[in-house]
Amino acid sequence: MDAAAVVVLVAAVVACVGAVVALVAAWVLVGQVRRLERGIEALRHETVPLVADARMAADHAAAEIARVDAVLADTEAVTAAVDRASRAARRAFANPVVKVLAWRAGAVGGMRRLRHGDRLPQRPVTVALVREGRGADDAGRGGRVRAVRDGRAVRAVGARSR
Repeated sequence: MDAAAVVVLVAAVVACVGAVVALVAAWVLVGQVRRLERGIEALRHETVPLVADARMAADHAAAEIARVDAVLADTEAVTAAVDRASRAARRAFANPVVKVLAWRAGAVGGMRRLRHGDRLPQRPVTVALVREGRGADDAGRGGRVRAVRDGRAVRAVGARSR
């Protein structure tokens, strides 16, 4: 055999070994692809029911949220109505209740004086409104009040007095 025949023979053997290796690799790859397909199919059989359950749970949660939202809206409406009613009741009953309580306090004080025989003081304490400041617009808003006893000012009472 000459060198060219040896090269052709070696090339043919290498090609046959390469073909066998390619066939074995293809056979292994086909087996892996089939195994992968079985795994995907098993995964699909497990996940499809889970996704359906998750979708049902999400729909149920959305319905519950809508129901809770409706309850909250009703609660807010009731709270607003109660607030309006309590403000109206306070406005309607506050003045008469204060008058009744003042009348009661005066009656209790009078009854106490009658029981104990207390007399009114000989010299009543008078309170006079004295305007101080820049002008007549201070009266009623920032004017000073002084307690006057025996005709003399005792002390100034007000926000600006120190």
